[in-house]
Amino acid sequence: MKITLAVVGKTEVGFVRQGIEEYVKRLQHYVTFNIQYVGDVKSTRNLSEAQQKTAEGKVLLSTFESSDYVVLLDEHGTERTSVDFSSWLQRRMASGSKRLVFVVGGPYGFSQEVYDRANEKISLSKMTFPHELVRLVFVEQLYRAFTILRHEPYHHE
Repeated sequence: MKITLAVVGKTEVGFVRQGIEEYVKRLQHYVTFNIQYVGDVKSTRNLSEAQQKTAEGKVLLSTFESSDYVVLLDEHGTERTSVDFSSWLQRRMASGSKRLVFVVGGPYGFSQEVYDRANEKISLSKMTFPHELVRLVFVEQLYRAFTILRHEPYHHE
């Protein structure tokens, strides 16, 4: 199985980018993983929030394959502990899907069309985080899940 993290816009903050690069490097020992950067919408001053979400949604939807299992990282999704997430990940990987796609939206979230296409929503917290920081937290949690599955000494309970 391949795992993709689809994100709207580039990661601009240096320390966040460095952290993401570190965990992406670590993840390569466990799974084929990549980050797919989807261009953010330009000239947003003249767009409403809904129009911006719709425009970003069209671009996101164009990157999904019909066989993808799409999981939105969304504050209204299911919360899991790290151990529960690792068990969930193991089940998803055994499901036979070719590609598991996690998605971080833009500043206003997702369009209804993206919600409709998604197979599931996961929440990292009830708190709201900057979208760039969500990327770092997620790749760390993905790495943590693989170390839990392999019984490696990274996660402590």
